[in-house]
Amino acid sequence: MIRRAAVLLFLAILLAPAVGVERYAADRHVSWRIGAPVLHAQQPADDPWGFEEEQDETWQDVLRPQALDLVLTTAFLVFAMVSFFRKSVPLKYIALAASVVYMGFVKSNLISVVNIFGVMDWNLPIVKHNLVFYVFAVFTVASTILWGRVYCGRICAYGAFTQLMDAALPKKLRVEPPAWLETRAAWIKYGLLGALVLYYIVTHNLMVYRFVEPFWMFTRTSSGTGTAQTILLWSMLGLLLLATVVVRNLYCRFLCPVGAFLGILSNLTVFKIKRWSECKSCKICEKTCEWGAIQGPKIVKSECVRCDDCERLYMDQKKCPHWIIILKKADRAAAVRA
Repeated sequence: MIRRAAVLLFLAILLAPAVGVERYAADRHVSWRIGAPVLHAQQPADDPWGFEEEQDETWQDVLRPQALDLVLTTAFLVFAMVSFFRKSVPLKYIALAASVVYMGFVKSNLISVVNIFGVMDWNLPIVKHNLVFYVFAVFTVASTILWGRVYCGRICAYGAFTQLMDAALPKKLRVEPPAWLETRAAWIKYGLLGALVLYYIVTHNLMVYRFVEPFWMFTRTSSGTGTAQTILLWSMLGLLLLATVVVRNLYCRFLCPVGAFLGILSNLTVFKIKRWSECKSCKICEKTCEWGAIQGPKIVKSECVRCDDCERLYMDQKKCPHWIIILKKADRAAAVRA
């Protein structure tokens, strides 16, 4: 009997850190774990050690708390892709607004350098408890390989926010950087991505993301470690947004390390934007592109976010020289036959 009691006591001591330090009160039983205390029903009197049998978790238990988020996120992604394939301006702006509201302020669900750090360490969330994240991440990677940086141009809440800013603000406030400067400035984000990767390898400090990504604005908190740091972070965000008023999509084009990563990945793009032979001399699309992704007849895949502007021009038979030439030739042929 004494031996049995000693064994049970030894097991209780070993298990105490895992199951929590427990205390009893007259009317409740509280189990203290990392985070807030969790209330439990008081154990039966015939089980003084408080051992509980583990219950098998079913997929119903896993899916139930995530079902609404899965449905809404999937619906948003489907709608965004419908707007992409339809090349519809109204649908595009509805998708951008939905991204800001739902993916941004409601869910704060954006791809971050923190996710890149997680892949480097292979320290990823448990799949079954983070299904929305994996749907979102797989969609981002797959869509980038298939069509290019669709995520940057239509899905990312911050990118959507700055595009809506650009559409709402007067054009006279904007300053367009010269082409030579734009081409060179686009490399900044790649240098920043490389520096962050090296910094993380050396320090394993995840919190550096606050100083290179403004995405925390959707949570309305900078997670600063002190008042001075919080003031610094909000000041940096304010300056960035003010600069974005003048230079459109400033962060996305020149500073975003996630955009740099997806830019590298977009070199694998399967379904590329069509180019006509007339594109060698025509400059209409190059002047229209707001992302500096068209250089003469060449589309720079790593900078293109599939915004649709040039693709709508390709289909416009009244503006695109390719169609104008074809229609003129057809009219001449018809006149000759007549």
